[in-house]
Amino acid sequence: MKKSSFWFALLQLFGALIWGLAFAFQSMGMETVGPFTFSAVRFAMAAVVVFAFSFVHDRFGNTGKNPKACSWKNAKLWRAGITIGILLSLASNLQQIGILKTDSVGKAGFITAMYIVIVPVLGLFLKRKPGINVWIGIVLAVCGLYFLTMSGSLTVTSGDIYLIGCAVVFALQILAIDVFAGEYDSVKLACIEFLTVTVTSAVFMFALEDVKMSSILAAGIPLLYAGVLSGGIAYTIQIICQSRIEPSVASILMSAEALFSVLGGFLILHQKLTSREMLGSILMFAAIMIVQIVPGRKRKQK
Repeated sequence: MKKSSFWFALLQLFGALIWGLAFAFQSMGMETVGPFTFSAVRFAMAAVVVFAFSFVHDRFGNTGKNPKACSWKNAKLWRAGITIGILLSLASNLQQIGILKTDSVGKAGFITAMYIVIVPVLGLFLKRKPGINVWIGIVLAVCGLYFLTMSGSLTVTSGDIYLIGCAVVFALQILAIDVFAGEYDSVKLACIEFLTVTVTSAVFMFALEDVKMSSILAAGIPLLYAGVLSGGIAYTIQIICQSRIEPSVASILMSAEALFSVLGGFLILHQKLTSREMLGSILMFAAIMIVQIVPGRKRKQK
């Protein structure tokens, strides 16, 4: 594989690491605020951080793209960002509701990560056929995710329905980013995406939830991590990396958040790894390696 693609793959893995460590903070935050409040405040923070970076980048950096195409005044840029933002808003809020209603956090993570199967299947309809290495990686990743996250039954609950919908919408969001990421400034695109999530979540927040400033402040640290790191940084990394990485490969790299979540518990919280988790970690690592080392279909530059 090309050196540049390798570094973008490492960057996407770093984003997955941030997502993997974010689960504990999201769980803590949901103890004091509702799902729509959490999403609205989280992505408002993300939008502020990314807008600040975009302001600095515009003054001292160079987008490397057509200045008109990357201008804030470009209507197509806004349409692209709003489209991705609506999908992210729907997926994120379905996930938050699903976690509240499902009977197993591990099962919630497993169902959500099934976008790694949905992305290449939907990609076939868009004439984007992954190489055999990607399909092998998908099989290994699904098996790895199962051993990493599943410990209960496979009975379907109402929460699982939300999570299945979440996985489908996340797959659509990944494919939408693949369409737009190479056309516009990634930072501006991310900023508009986060603004869209903030506005759409805020509508349901005020309509359905009891919004109290004291509750939001109580969830301050979880919201800061989820907003600045998991939101502002990790989701921006996703947009940047998908301009260079095939969506099917990117979905496998992103699903490594489950691996990092387990390893984070082992390294930081000194939790013991079970034999199932060790096997799942090995399978996930093998999936990541096979899609990066074994030659596959080359990415077409936009």
